[in-house]
Amino acid sequence: MQNSKKLNSSATDRFENDLEKLQTENSRLHSLLEVTNTLSSVINLETLLFKIMDVVKINLHADRCTVFILDKDKNELWSKVAMGVKQEIRFPADKGIAGFVATSGETLNIPDAYADYRFNPEVDKKTGYKTENMLTMPMRDKRNEVIGVFQVLNRKTGSFTSEDEELLGAISSVAASAVENALLYEEIRKSFTSFIETLSTTLDARDYITSGHSRRVTLYAVQISRLMRLDAAEINRIRYASLLHDIGKIGVPEIVLFKNKKLSDDEYEIIKRHASLTKSILSKIHFQKELKDVPEIASTHHEKIDGSGYPDGLTSADIPLGGKILAVCDVFDALTSRRQYRDRIEIEKVMDIIDKETGTAFEPFVVYEFKSIRLNVLVEILEFGYNENLKKEDLELLKNYSLKDIVQIRINGAKDEEQAHMEEVFMRYYLRTYRMD
Repeated sequence: MQNSKKLNSSATDRFENDLEKLQTENSRLHSLLEVTNTLSSVINLETLLFKIMDVVKINLHADRCTVFILDKDKNELWSKVAMGVKQEIRFPADKGIAGFVATSGETLNIPDAYADYRFNPEVDKKTGYKTENMLTMPMRDKRNEVIGVFQVLNRKTGSFTSEDEELLGAISSVAASAVENALLYEEIRKSFTSFIETLSTTLDARDYITSGHSRRVTLYAVQISRLMRLDAAEINRIRYASLLHDIGKIGVPEIVLFKNKKLSDDEYEIIKRHASLTKSILSKIHFQKELKDVPEIASTHHEKIDGSGYPDGLTSADIPLGGKILAVCDVFDALTSRRQYRDRIEIEKVMDIIDKETGTAFEPFVVYEFKSIRLNVLVEILEFGYNENLKKEDLELLKNYSLKDIVQIRINGAKDEEQAHMEEVFMRYYLRTYRMD
């Protein structure tokens, strides 16, 4: 009877042990499936790395995980999204545990980080974090070359196991392909952005008086978009459309474009053509799917919500949000930019002009958000190209006030010394008296 009980007990133990192993293996397979499904739908590098790190942290029962990318040109390892660290981490590719792994291609499973001579405690000192144990593994591309490093910190129970190494190795293999694709996409995106910015700058350079117009309009538009809490894809569309909104002016004769006197009716009609030319030119560019609306947004910056604008006389319902944003930004920059015959118009007069057109030309909620722009941001945009001359303490003061605030103070007067000081600081930049042109 006792022998029978012992056999039953032994069988139960084996069953429970086998069941635990199966559950563990199932969890690991589920993790790999989760990583594969996740990576197949994500191309943004930052989003991708965050998702990878979350899966690794959970399934290796760790406190933190970081994926470092190898920058071969600079011979550095970097991470934009290290857990627990707000700023980008960047250091020589041969420094610390991660550097050793990147250089040697070996996996290091270290039970006591501070006892290892290769450990670099500088990051811990900067962040206040205490690294105890760590698992660090190279990430390899299809050619078996190291493109990055996984670093998993502080297992919650004991040190990292050989099973943890196997799981991380499997995840690393799946992740490497996705990271490689994301890096390639990022390079293409940077090249495209650089091309668009260069094209925009070249167009602005035709007229030294309005130089920087497209860049400033873009900065205003992006700021409004962020205040509206638009998603990243929409902000990106508005950014590109802003940079290219005046590309149609390449088809306007310079004798008309740069005329410093009042335009005749015929000349004004010629100028107006630039909006439709913008759409025509941009429609010939192959934009990727998420940017296909750029030509429409860019070409509607002179449309008015009451239908009296051009080139198509669209009303509010038919004008894209980006076009409505651009309309306000374009007029504001035109009124606050130097011309052959004048400098900036007084800020309160500029906003009075915009207010009078709100509800007919401009969408009210767009103007509302525009007035919410902080003055430090406004000054940085107004003085784009001269930002190195702006004083940090002045910007700190100005960030406590909005465009709406300075207009009210200019009209009604300052209520206290701080407002009076803020007004003096803002106007010194607005009137450019802090520098010689």
